[in-house]
Amino acid sequence: MFAPYRVALLALGLSLAACDQTPRFTQSEPGEALSAGSATVFKRDHNAFSMPAANLSPSRRLDFSVGNSFFRNPWVSAPATTTARDGLGPLFNTNGCQNCHIKDGRGHPPQPDALSSVSMLVRLSIPAGSEHAQIIERLGVLAEPTYGGQLQDMANPGVAPEGKVRVSYSTQLVNFADGQQVELRTPSLEISQLGYGDLHPDTLFSARIAPPMIGLGLLEAIPEAAILANADPDDRDGDGISGRANRVWDREQQGTVLGRFGWKAGHPTLNQQNAEAFAGDMGLTSTLVAHDNCTAAQTDCRNAPHGGEPEVSDNLLASVLFYTRNLGVPARREVDAPQVLAGKSLFYRAGCQGCHTPQFTTASDAAEPELANQVIRPYSDLLLHDMGEGLADHRPEFLASGSEWRTPPLWGIGLTETVNGHTQFLHDGRARNLLEAILWHGGEADAAKQLVLTFDAEERAALLAFLNSL
Repeated sequence: MFAPYRVALLALGLSLAACDQTPRFTQSEPGEALSAGSATVFKRDHNAFSMPAANLSPSRRLDFSVGNSFFRNPWVSAPATTTARDGLGPLFNTNGCQNCHIKDGRGHPPQPDALSSVSMLVRLSIPAGSEHAQIIERLGVLAEPTYGGQLQDMANPGVAPEGKVRVSYSTQLVNFADGQQVELRTPSLEISQLGYGDLHPDTLFSARIAPPMIGLGLLEAIPEAAILANADPDDRDGDGISGRANRVWDREQQGTVLGRFGWKAGHPTLNQQNAEAFAGDMGLTSTLVAHDNCTAAQTDCRNAPHGGEPEVSDNLLASVLFYTRNLGVPARREVDAPQVLAGKSLFYRAGCQGCHTPQFTTASDAAEPELANQVIRPYSDLLLHDMGEGLADHRPEFLASGSEWRTPPLWGIGLTETVNGHTQFLHDGRARNLLEAILWHGGEADAAKQLVLTFDAEERAALLAFLNSL
């Protein structure tokens, strides 16, 4: 997201270069290459997102490897001799975490008109009224009554999958001031082969690709007060940015707390996000999510054998939590290159740092000692921002509106193609590169996008060089 630039300068016809007071960077800041402090890893190949944090001791790296095995290897349906990994389904989207978070990185939408959507899922809900306040407080959404909160396109034998998802695209052209044109594509979802009858006529859909797994423990270790210090829900400073916190239900604390994970900041903790992914994506129960996602209409699902109660033991869940907390963030590259520094100056000139907050210091009482007191550079405020109608899914989640999204961290974004073999960004993967992602910014970011549209070819290349260095 981009903070609005002072468009009053344009209205006055003044030179942006003459009046701009934003910094000009001629050298990197001390420690700037260390995106995750002492946890930063120095890997830049296809395994760059799969490394343990650099400050993990050898014995702790063994614990990391145990968690990795459960994250990487597939689960099977019950009953099975593989008792530690049985219980898959009955309805699910994938049989292993790694299938969506490919090499611990970013997922992607299916090819146009393909029916396989591994690494992208579709959230479902229906509009909620005041009579549903208690449900919204605890679940954030009112699930579609027949298919639940997430369309699951795979199933165990004897159980019908819920349906198949096809994505098609329409296109539009955006023009830069120098005449350069960029084609943007708008996705359209088609749900077919429904296994349990029609969807509710008011069903709300939201396609979501799997986000990268790097640095999540460090994001969890940012003090709540530091996140809330950047919130300005009423835009009291008049800069056009009104970032606000999502408040979500914590299953362990049985209360409402700050949300910080997920595309709409709908999860409070990494452990809860993991547990809900086990349940929603793979149909695996845990002590946090104790029941399969089978609705009353899905009798075969409700009567299917299970893999124990719970299917994901507390020890296994803790191993996966340790793994996901301690995936290292790769170091920045070429931080002192003139083009990268010029791009950084343009990033600030456009006001991008208004939402993509460059730096935090993690808490001294972080969940793991390796995560504590680290100066990190995630380039996110973890707050919700209205991104405009173009990106709206019209599907509220807890306090997030249908046009609000959490600022995604930018660290590691320049290694996406190296790790995952593609450069598809935003919540549904519609942007085929970083420039397209920028041009989809609207709402609170529209004024800044308009400024970026004045950049010439050299400035565009510099801005992208900076982003690709992250």
